Amino acid sequence: MSAPKKAPRNKKGPLKGTGGLGRKALEGKGPTPKAEDRVYHKAHRAKMLKERAEAKRPGGVAPKRHTGRNKRAEEYVSGRNSVLEALRADIPAKALHLATRLETDDRVRDILKIAAERRIPLLEQSRLELDRMTDESVHQGVVLQVPPYEYEDSGETLQRLAGQYKAGHLAHPPLVIALDGITDPRNLGAIIRSASAFGAQAVVIPERRAAGVTATAWKTSAGAAARVPVTRATNLNSVLKTAKTQGYYVLGLDGGGDVLLPGLELATEPVIVVVGSEGKGLSRLVSENCDQIVSIPIDSAMESLNASMAVGITLYEISRKRGEAGV
Repeated sequence: MSAPKKAPRNKKGPLKGTGGLGRKALEGKGPTPKAEDRVYHKAHRAKMLKERAEAKRPGGVAPKRHTGRNKRAEEYVSGRNSVLEALRADIPAKALHLATRLETDDRVRDILKIAAERRIPLLEQSRLELDRMTDESVHQGVVLQVPPYEYEDSGETLQRLAGQYKAGHLAHPPLVIALDGITDPRNLGAIIRSASAFGAQAVVIPERRAAGVTATAWKTSAGAAARVPVTRATNLNSVLKTAKTQGYYVLGLDGGGDVLLPGLELATEPVIVVVGSEGKGLSRLVSENCDQIVSIPIDSAMESLNASMAVGITLYEISRKRGEAGV
């Protein structure tokens, strides 16, 4: 009687069928994710580091990404106190992101109440995702998503205001504030607030090397950013030169000016008040484009005024002189 045949040793796979279990196990897996989307892949880490580097901007908030030269990325306000203050200041909000299983306190309850009143969408996120959004800042499980500010074009705005004034559609001559080298968003917010208080129709900021309307600027303006349009100039000097041909007078603020503010005679005309940074003041080219350099009399012991304070004092004096002249 012959011995039973043995199975070949080089045969691959199981000797018996799997009953379809192997095939079912592969169902629903889908395509393999990209390397940069796999959490434990070095490409994912490189992507995250790049996004964080691009996200760092002044003002204490982090843009998510750039979408074009004139479009600011969305920002995120993080932390319970900061989010509550932002909502109370009526800062525009796109969504409120909350951590999963968030422990509530009085601040969170107030945040949720205001969000419900303003119909701000609520989105539940993992703490890991909130860390990514805020560049790993202390968010306490609460993050407010702020949409990018929609800037007007400076040249178009100045031309429109000049045309409306000439047509008799404005009650007062155009009054515009231009910023030369202001990089602190809190200063920008305070200037917008003063502009709103004294009837200025617009604020002009350069496209580069200047503070933009961030969440910090919104909060400092106390809501005035919703009333006074902030416009952007690709080239501030070019905008000022064109504005002068449209009937504007350009007044620069500087400690060594040739005209004292109380003696300003151009207050009743269409004017653009230009203020420079506290450290460097007005740039040389901007100074050359000014019709007058105006200084504010201060105590000799004080070297200079804060930019936003100087703007507020100047706008008050212009408003007062216009009131006296009935314009």
